[in-house]
Amino acid sequence: MAETKTHKVTLIPGDGIGPEVTQAVVRILEATGVKWEWERYAAGAEAFEVFGEYIPSALYESIERNKVALKGPVTTPVGSGFKSINVTLRKKFDLFANFRPIRNLPGLETKYPNVDLIIIRENTEGAYAGLEHEVIPGVVESIKVITEKGSTRIAKFAFEYARKHGRKKIHSIHKANIMKLSDGLFLRCARKVAEDFPDITYGEHIIDNTCMQLVMNPYQYDTMLLENLYGDIVSDLCAGLIGGLGLVPGANLGHDCAIFEAVHGSAPDIAGKDIANPTALLQSAILMLRHLDEEAAADRVQKALETVYAEGKTLTRDVGGHAGTSQFADAILAAMG
Repeated sequence: MAETKTHKVTLIPGDGIGPEVTQAVVRILEATGVKWEWERYAAGAEAFEVFGEYIPSALYESIERNKVALKGPVTTPVGSGFKSINVTLRKKFDLFANFRPIRNLPGLETKYPNVDLIIIRENTEGAYAGLEHEVIPGVVESIKVITEKGSTRIAKFAFEYARKHGRKKIHSIHKANIMKLSDGLFLRCARKVAEDFPDITYGEHIIDNTCMQLVMNPYQYDTMLLENLYGDIVSDLCAGLIGGLGLVPGANLGHDCAIFEAVHGSAPDIAGKDIANPTALLQSAILMLRHLDEEAAADRVQKALETVYAEGKTLTRDVGGHAGTSQFADAILAAMG
């Protein structure tokens, strides 16, 4: 009988509510029967206090070695301070595809039932290239970078995913009516890739119109292909359709490395109170299980999560319940049997 593989995973609990939701998710993952070896590292302000670095070199080395990481939320200062840990890690490991599935959880009433969207966002360039400088006092220039290589590979990722998983339609979201060169290049690359996938319907919508269309009729969309900034905005908008960022998973994928993360903030105001909802990180962990070809374990956790939500007896406060973080995890474990 073949020996069960042990998955070595870099674990970044994060700060604020990060350590609590991470602990809950690790408990659930360890109950699946899958063997894990966790390499835990701090990042952000906490890491700087200890190591003098916001991302310790040992963390980089761990991700390089393991090729997969699970990450809780890390606080990013607004308007000053250190650069986003998320953006830095994505660029460092060339995690060019940001993948966020948006689906309703059973039992939660929302304005839009039965939403089923896939958001695929280019993750390494665009307006998040980080190329900013002050031209003269009072004038700042921020450079948006769009390349043929980056646009083509994210389009290929989107179309290959759609074909593999039976998705029938892809919309490229853009502002090429104004940014004719940059967004125009993104669209030309997507159109060229689309020619190789005649089985998938291809369309294009302007970003501002898309936001209106999403709140009027999200069901017209299936898979959405977006540049970095547009994808960041639209993925949060779509999370709102099903109940908020506390429920949706996120994956950052490259050719040989992947980081799975909760996309919500670190919520320092409720940190340490055992009331945070670990659903987003748990759903991200389910994506990680599938990435590691642990489909049976992923299905088991997904079914337990949906059972707990459908029953509605042990939900956290943000979704109308009274349970704490650890109580919610206990309910998932009980549903797993």
